[in-house]
Amino acid sequence: MTEIPNLDLLPMTAATNDAGHLTIGGCDVVSLAEMYGTPLYVYDEHTIRSMCREFVSGFESEYADSHISYSSKAFTNPALAQILEEEHVGIDVVTGGELAIVRAANFPASDLNFHGNNKDRVELEEALDYGIGLITIDSMYEIDLLDDVARQKGVTQQVLLRVSPSIDGRTHPLTSTGVLDQKFGFPIETGQAEEAVRHALTKSNLDVAGIHFHLGSPLFELEPYTQAIPYVLEFVAKMREHGLEQRIFSPGGGFAIGYVSDTPPLEISEYAAAIGASVKEACDRLGLNEPRLILEPGRAIIGRAGVALYTVGGAKEIPGVRTYVSVDGGMGDNIRPALYGAGYSVIKANGPGEPVIGDVTIAGKYCESGDLLVKDAPLPALETGDVLAIAASGAYCLSMASNYNMSLRPAVVLVNDGNARLIRRRETYEDLLAPSIL
Repeated sequence: MTEIPNLDLLPMTAATNDAGHLTIGGCDVVSLAEMYGTPLYVYDEHTIRSMCREFVSGFESEYADSHISYSSKAFTNPALAQILEEEHVGIDVVTGGELAIVRAANFPASDLNFHGNNKDRVELEEALDYGIGLITIDSMYEIDLLDDVARQKGVTQQVLLRVSPSIDGRTHPLTSTGVLDQKFGFPIETGQAEEAVRHALTKSNLDVAGIHFHLGSPLFELEPYTQAIPYVLEFVAKMREHGLEQRIFSPGGGFAIGYVSDTPPLEISEYAAAIGASVKEACDRLGLNEPRLILEPGRAIIGRAGVALYTVGGAKEIPGVRTYVSVDGGMGDNIRPALYGAGYSVIKANGPGEPVIGDVTIAGKYCESGDLLVKDAPLPALETGDVLAIAASGAYCLSMASNYNMSLRPAVVLVNDGNARLIRRRETYEDLLAPSIL
């Protein structure tokens, strides 16, 4: 079998066939590119299910009353929601649109959590009409709004309050959400979190079940969790004087994945051991009952499962400087390199075992100088028509995709045991024109 570079970053089923092509889920990705066109996103069902099971079993072994709730902003699709339900994993949504996706799959309402810092009345009405199990509140305005909506619906809604522990998750500034100076959560250190608890507890149609926080993503270290958990639980213990009896506690998600081989992530078991022990120790020390623990992985479940396929077009060599190889996608389907400076690994799908001849920069087709998918990637010789596979593309690429330059967002294929199933078709020009009014 041909040796595959960056195998640890690809879906768990990655292999090569007799043609020397990369296969995912038993499917030749070059054949998939020919069949469905490129850019094409290929998701491996085996990897998705394996990651779900690793999270569920990993956390339950360290903290029995734990629950995994997938953060759907990483990537959402009705087919994925069905898989998550089968794997006993809940779902977090942050907009009415994400709620509509999971509703289309008839996902159990009791296993849904509605996040977001500015949910509007219509979104909250839709959530309550569906019977959503949990809503995480992020502002004083929303405390009043949700209580009013719940009263009109004649229900009492279970909620968490999102606090900010002012602890740096040591990740990219644009994805760091636990520090004081950012939009999410009631800050503990300013007294605003205590004010929110007191205010929420006066609302007769809100059942304040506990506290949530999130430090950012991706987190490659355990220390941010082990610092924040006892600090937030000390706050919870103090809030007993106002009548808070916590039943649910969520330290969010943020679990890292590997994008490049020289920056490996922690094992899920390491996250589970550190988080579980921190919660138990703090509860024991503070005299708190151990709550139900909710974890919210998104990237860590779906990221490795997805591979983005592109077809090589032209090339531009600048002697002594750099060689650019252009592909038929780019920042329209993956803005993370331009937005975050995210690094990726790329494989020649129709020749993963061919010898590397040098570094090339993979450029997108969009009208921006910053549209570069992978900088200085070691690759074999490339020609027009070759198929490139970018690993670990399952999270945030498609959910942040756009129609910039009036491009068409790509198709999505789910593969498993040699079978490929289209779960989202490629957009058409008719789709682009549909919202326009002449």
